[in-house]
Amino acid sequence: MRISHEIKGIQYGHRRTEHPPKMDFHLHDQFEIYFFISGDVHYFIEKKVYSLAYGDLLIMNNRELHKATFQSDAPYENIVIHFDPEIIKQLTSTFSFDLLNCFTNRPQGEQNKIQLHPHQLDELLVLYQKMDSLFRQPSDGSDILLSAYTIELLVLLNRAFLHNLSPMPSTIVSEKLAPVLDFIDHHLDHDLSLEALEQQFFMNRYYLSRLFRRSIGSTIHEYILLKRIARAKKLLYEGHNVTDTCQLSGFNDYSNFIRMFKRIVGVPPGQYRKQV
Repeated sequence: MRISHEIKGIQYGHRRTEHPPKMDFHLHDQFEIYFFISGDVHYFIEKKVYSLAYGDLLIMNNRELHKATFQSDAPYENIVIHFDPEIIKQLTSTFSFDLLNCFTNRPQGEQNKIQLHPHQLDELLVLYQKMDSLFRQPSDGSDILLSAYTIELLVLLNRAFLHNLSPMPSTIVSEKLAPVLDFIDHHLDHDLSLEALEQQFFMNRYYLSRLFRRSIGSTIHEYILLKRIARAKKLLYEGHNVTDTCQLSGFNDYSNFIRMFKRIVGVPPGQYRKQV
């Protein structure tokens, strides 16, 4: 079962599948609200891993690398909303309540899981039921209602976030891997080849590769590439030119940087810089 709908700046998706899909790390310009219903899932955000249970809700901004890792073939169901933060700003520009606060006013990779009280979870489920019904029986005004329900959802999330600032339980990746991820985060403009990491941590490169794939479900090369793209997007947003961005984000080859950025982001870095 899959219910999906998209209007300008907001995408809603409710998916249930008997066989979990393969997922890679991803990074997008939109903000994400992820609601977990069923499955056997560990969710990786930056350097933290959340073991999910029914009703768990995660939020990610456009600079947080994330992916779901499936621990078994159990049926999987979730609801995901992606939205353009600029659209939300436009829709609520006359109000003082900051609907993006829970996405922007916290350290990167921290406080991604929002604790909902039972009555808040009930309110959330009612909203999702309304969104589902929009697409089962579409009619005039459905797009307006999706915008309204999304704003109502963001009010609910930010109220929960403001009143529950204590960190929610998560698991840091294995003790052996955590310092490697920290080193990568702080040295993206350095040599991060397997050979260099092997020398830095006195850890066999083949063992490191296996440990990374077993713990995170992806390759270390893919992780580093997307972290560098995230850094590049941030630098371009801050006004750096493409040449400096290439170097500061760790891409030694300019043409490779242009190619990788376009493949992952969808547009060349020069065009991205003009858009933000």
